[in-house]
Amino acid sequence: MIHVENLTKYYDHFCAVDQISFDISKGEVVGLLGPNGAGKTTTLKMLTGFFQPSAGQIRIKDLSIDDHPLEIKQMIGYLPESSPFYKGMLVYDYLEYVSRIRGVSDSDRHPRLKYLAELCGLKDIMHKAIGELSKGLNQRVGLAHAMMNDPEFLVLDEPTQGLDPNQIVEIRNIIRKIGKEKTILFSTHILSEAEATCDRIIIINKGKIVADGATQELKQSAGKETLIDISLLNAEFAAVEKELSAVAGVSKIKQISRTDDGILTVKASCRSETDLREPIYQKIKAAPWVLMEFRQETRTLENIFRDLTRHVSKEN
Repeated sequence: MIHVENLTKYYDHFCAVDQISFDISKGEVVGLLGPNGAGKTTTLKMLTGFFQPSAGQIRIKDLSIDDHPLEIKQMIGYLPESSPFYKGMLVYDYLEYVSRIRGVSDSDRHPRLKYLAELCGLKDIMHKAIGELSKGLNQRVGLAHAMMNDPEFLVLDEPTQGLDPNQIVEIRNIIRKIGKEKTILFSTHILSEAEATCDRIIIINKGKIVADGATQELKQSAGKETLIDISLLNAEFAAVEKELSAVAGVSKIKQISRTDDGILTVKASCRSETDLREPIYQKIKAAPWVLMEFRQETRTLENIFRDLTRHVSKEN
């Protein structure tokens, strides 16, 4: 449904998005992850036609955004990071106003507003002023706005930013409901949101895609490297490094800390199809060290994200 090829955006001499390419199929819910300033918002603004790319192609349903910008915008519902509401308007009046702008017919307007009020949990606040609403309720109004013309493709920029835990769950549940019928691309730096909501994750850093795949696929690919934390008493790092590096499959031994009472903590990086805990333990057992702790790290999406984005990029 969506094809992005070598998409690039420069601000003067600064490259905010650097030749990224990806495809999104109909019905996918895709999370665009990255630290602040990684290029997420810039990418979404190019996809929605707000920014002109410096280079590259965007095609939606085989239409080029350069040649068919209006047709593509009619297919898209967009919730920007900061929704530009008219604060003095009532929620109902605002959404009715949006429905007229988006071309909803007179006969369809009331049923559409009723449906969106139900979907987005707005029934009890339709006659409140937007300026009186909480951040979470504002986001619900923004989702209703984005959904007004029943778009095929939803683009949501940081939809849970600034929300409390309860509000995050509420917005997440709405996105899940919408995702049963729509293709969704949303940006976030909250890993739990992407893991709980998305079919697929694209991680971007310094304007480049550094990972792209289903959540489980990303975990499995990272799972080829196992990390084991080991704490030892009466041990010197040089001797530990020499002994443990001799185990086939151990790629690196790194010193993490040494306490005042002489406990040395190291991290062993292992790349092997087999579990290396047993041979590592045998090495420790044969040495004159006291084993204080032996723990294999669980490889999570958070570990992967940190590894891929450890160098924070500039603001996009």
